Amino acid sequence: MTADRFRTATPADIPALHALIESAYRGDSARAGWTHEADLLGGQRTDADALAEMIADPQQRILIAGDDAPTGCVAITAKPPATAYLGMLTVKPDLQGAGLGRKLIAAAEEAARAIFAADTMEMTVIRQRPELIAWYERRGYAQTGERRPFPHGDARFGVPTDPALEFVVLEKPLR
Repeated sequence: MTADRFRTATPADIPALHALIESAYRGDSARAGWTHEADLLGGQRTDADALAEMIADPQQRILIAGDDAPTGCVAITAKPPATAYLGMLTVKPDLQGAGLGRKLIAAAEEAARAIFAADTMEMTVIRQRPELIAWYERRGYAQTGERRPFPHGDARFGVPTDPALEFVVLEKPLR
């Protein structure tokens, strides 16, 4: 598989996918990359059950980079009538900064157009991550002005170290 070809996750990918996501978002391993949330959130980023639900849902796709072990992934969710949600963009921490994240976003945008007929891609980013928001803005995403609450008290999404965590909404036209 080349760096700009991706495949759709299957149930067999769940253990490796889960390990990749946790290593990139939480704990000391995540600190090897710049996109981690380890200073804002403890606990888990996701779990195997949530990944299985996503993979089984025809309105969602997880795209994976990497032949044997995944090196990156991104999730896409249909939000009819013409929007898709981009989430869980993950690149193995020691590979961050090499362009894989940009390629995953491009693949997600193409899949959103082709599979879900989306003309807009939406995402949420933790407001307290200005450097990550700026990175997405350089990729054509713009803040909408909308904010959404972080799911405080739901350990499935992590344990916040900051009670003021919230999301900003970003969008990009796809057509």
